[in-house]
Amino acid sequence: MTTTNNQPGTLQKGTQRVVGALFLAIGYLVVIWAVFLIDAASGGALRFYGIHPLDVSGLTGIFTGPFLHAGIEHLVGNSMPGAVFVFLIGLSGRRVFWEVTLIVMLIAGAGTWVLGGIGTNHIGASGLIYGWFAYLVIRGVANRSFTQIVLGVVLACAYSYYIWGIIPGTPGISWQGHLFGGIGGALAGWFITSDDPRPRAVEKRVRI
Repeated sequence: MTTTNNQPGTLQKGTQRVVGALFLAIGYLVVIWAVFLIDAASGGALRFYGIHPLDVSGLTGIFTGPFLHAGIEHLVGNSMPGAVFVFLIGLSGRRVFWEVTLIVMLIAGAGTWVLGGIGTNHIGASGLIYGWFAYLVIRGVANRSFTQIVLGVVLACAYSYYIWGIIPGTPGISWQGHLFGGIGGALAGWFITSDDPRPRAVEKRVRI
């Protein structure tokens, strides 16, 4: 009788995933804080590069706007939730994170550019955060993963107040970015396949 135990390799891969997820989360914080400090040093000049709805020159804001913030409170408010969501998505791998982020960025940005209101300027990582949140809530259902469903329920309860962010009427709040970010995240959770749980490897193989 011979036995083969692959547990050490599984643990190593798990550790690599955690390290990679931490790297992404820290990277997110470093980028948004570095951009904020550069913007502050320039007297807020970078904030021009947000999303300017229905202005062709403002289309670049789809990719630059999420990294800009209006003030320290705005930045702090987007720091911790963003880092938590990035870490949780990053546990599924870097490819998953970048796919989800790109989809959310494009849909949130496009929706804001069309419906954001002429003469306004939309900045901040909130659209991404709403997208990451929606992805984490819905992906378990799409993947039929019990663990991910439980995580989604916990996050939905913990961040249930996010629902107020998609309701129009609050001055200075880009509900369009929040709404379309959430839509982008939900679509990513439903359609991408790179986050599907892999079949469990056989940890022990017994031969008699």
